[in-house]
Formats: sequence, structure tokens, C-alpha cells
Amino acid sequence: TVHHNDYQNDPYAREFGIKISDKLSLVEARVLPAPKLKYHDTGKEKYCSPRTGQWNMMNKKMVNGGKVNNWRCINFSRKVQESMEFFRTPVLPPYSAQADQVKQALSACFRESMRILQPQQRELDLLIVILPENNGSLYGDLKRICETDLGLVSQCCLTKHVFRRNTQYLANVALKINVKVGGRNTVLVDALLRRIPLVTDTDTPTIIFGADVTHPPPGEDKSPSIAAVVASQDWPEVTKYAGLVCAQAHRQELIEDLYKEWKDPQGRKTSGGMIQELLRSFNTATGRQPGRIIFYRDGVSEGQFYQVVFSELKAIKDACSSLHPDYNPLLTFIVVQKRHHTRLFAHNYNDRSSVDRSGNIRPGTVVDSTICHPTEFDFYLCSHAGIKGTSRPAHYHVLWDENKFTADELQSLTNNLCYTYARCTQSVSIVPPAYYAHLAALGLDFIWSLSHRW
Repeated sequence: TVHHNDYQNDPYAREFGIKISDKLSLVEARVLPAPKLKYHDTGKEKYCSPRTGQWNMMNKKMVNGGKVNNWRCINFSRKVQESMEFFRTPVLPPYSAQADQVKQALSACFRESMRILQPQQRELDLLIVILPENNGSLYGDLKRICETDLGLVSQCCLTKHVFRRNTQYLANVALKINVKVGGRNTVLVDALLRRIPLVTDTDTPTIIFGADVTHPPPGEDKSPSIAAVVASQDWPEVTKYAGLVCAQAHRQELIEDLYKEWKDPQGRKTSGGMIQELLRSFNTATGRQPGRIIFYRDGVSEGQFYQVVFSELKAIKDACSSLHPDYNPLLTFIVVQKRHHTRLFAHNYNDRSSVDRSGNIRPGTVVDSTICHPTEFDFYLCSHAGIKGTSRPAHYHVLWDENKFTADELQSLTNNLCYTYARCTQSVSIVPPAYYAHLAALGLDFIWSLSHRW
């Protein structure tokens, strides 16, 4: 393309002093080491040191198991028999239903379950759902009803996977269930040993936030944008997260409900919002107020940096002071970008020690010079192992930093957090709190579109 467009001889480029090279830029990079992970002491392997950004649950047990006392299985597939066998019989018998009667089936299943459980003052903790392969809108309808009508934790499985009984698949399902019911799959050893700078190495608790906004597709002029904010609810582990989602004005990128004030019917000033609620939740879970806040914000373009910092930074500060006038935790605000055109390649790609199995740069590769801003605090981090195609690094911009992180400290923290993503045994491409916020926003957007499709 460079040769075809003949940029080198373009008079306008020469006039502005722009030179276009047909060679890739050579930049310095370094590879951050993968963190050591802790699993349960009763497993054969208590610790894990991932080498290529991937590992598995073989010989390992989740570090903290969530509790599921009462669960039920509902089957929407004709291929699975009603008399299916369970390794451990659930408290409630399996329930079979037609795929085109999802609302009636879920309501009937829930009523029958509560009729059995309520006299014993028990609740239904989990619903396992077996879906047919071509389920159309069944999955979306089921999630909408469980989450908005019944308040049920659900886990779906496709029939083809149920029949295969693949160990790795079942382990992945177990990872998802454990987190949904309040457990932890793994934690960073450095977190337990209080060795993460400015996060766990002092007696000051740290809370890590993630935030994202999703917008309706092009051509959709009435649907709202969906904002999501998640926050860590444990310390020093910083592994368990809680989240809040809300709808806001169409294509509004700034999160409106971070902090808000209004007057109650008696005319008294009242405040609330997602930041305030998550800070209170952290205090309830840990018994402490965080003295440091690390806020990862996804989905912001460079042209919106000033707006976001001015608006959302103020909202976070206002939310803190609303809890107590003297409460002013140190705040670091970081924007995460994935939609960019920068790609990184190993200089000596024939050297197998320089690339991963897919030929991409190794997980943990970080670049913070040459192609980064000359005066601002930003860096590129490829924290995941490439599976197919060319890996795209995440671009992190530190817009505000009262905690005074060094580049090494923040890059290492971000890379290490990418190994704590709960839904799989591999490092992910963006820091998990931002990833969770993105998934939460997508989930509500999906539910909203289904509930308003008619």
C-alpha cells in the first residue's frame, strides 16, 4: 500500500515534513514475568506458574469454593432423557420443558422449587440449564427472566457438550459457577504475601474499579446506551468483583450515574450512585474503607480524554466525600483502549523463544517508548497468548495518578491482574475489571433489546 500510494513523493506530506517508511518501526520491548497463582491447599498442585499465558485445572482445586446447597437442572433439549443420572442427586428433581415455552417453564420450575424449599427456610441457589444446539432466542429469554424476574443464578450448557463429558469443558463450567455463587478460583501469590506495590504492600486497602459503556448499533436511534461499573470486593486478594449496570442517554459516553444528588419528598438533600454503592459494599465485605482507588476505564477515545477526566474524576471524588467530608482516597485513573491499529511483531520471529505457539509476541510484552507519547504516561501491553491471527496489544493511558505509580509498578500490576480472569485458565487481553464491566454492559444491553423487541 505504501508503494502503491507513493507517499514518499506526496507534495503535501513533504510540505508538512512527514516521511513515510516502507519498513516497520523497530521498538524496544521487554517481557514481564507471569505471576504465580495460588490454588487450594488440598489439591495436588497448590501453586501454578503459567509459562505461555495458558494453564489448566488438572490436579488443582479452586482456592475458595462458593456454597450451593440447593440447585436444580432444567432441560430444554429433546435429546437428553428425563431420567438422566447425576453423580450427586440434586435436592430437587430434574425438570424438562419445551424450548418454545421458556417463560412458563421457568416460572413453573421456580414455583415448584420454592414450594419444596420455603417450608425449610431455604432458597434455590443455582439453576443448571441444558439447551438445544439451535436455541434461537431461548438463551437470551432465559437469562432475562432469571436475572430480572426470578433473581436466579443460572448456568447454561449445550447438549453437544453435555454428551461429550469433556473434562476441560466441565472444568470451565465449574469455574463460571464457582464465581457466580461467590467463590474464588485463584488468587495472586504476591497479593497474599502483600508484595504488590501500592496495592497490598501497605496497611491501606485498595479497591480496583472497571467501567465501560456500550452503545446501540448504527441505525438504532431510540435504544439507550448501557453503562457498567464493577469493583473489587476483597483485599488483599483483589479477585472478587461486584458490578452495577444502568441505562443512560442514547450514545452518551460519559457515565451519568457514577454519582448523583437529588432531594427526597421532605426536601432533604440525598446522594447516591454506583461509586458510592460499591464503596459501601467494599466496606461491608472487608470492614475497611479503601485508601486507594485504581480505576480502569474502557471505551474512551483520545478525543474524549479531557471530558472523561473532568466529569468522571469529579464524580468519583464527590462520591467519596459524600460518605464522609474528610474521606479522600488517592485515585489513579487509567483508560484502556483495544480499538487501535498498532500491532507488535517479534523482530526475530524465527526464534521460537521470542514468540508464542501461534507466532505472536509472548504474553507480557510491554512497550512504553518510541511509539508512545513523549511526555504522557502510556504503554502498550500484550498480556494474552495469541490463538489465531495477530495479537492486538491493549493501550493503557494513565490520565490521573495520585498514587504515584512508577511505570514498572503499574505495568506489572496490570499484567498480573490479567491472569486472574475468572472464566478461563488463561491470561486475557485487557485487565479483568474492565473486561467484567464490558460483559456486564453487554448483558444488560442484550436483555434490554430482547425486552423491547416487540
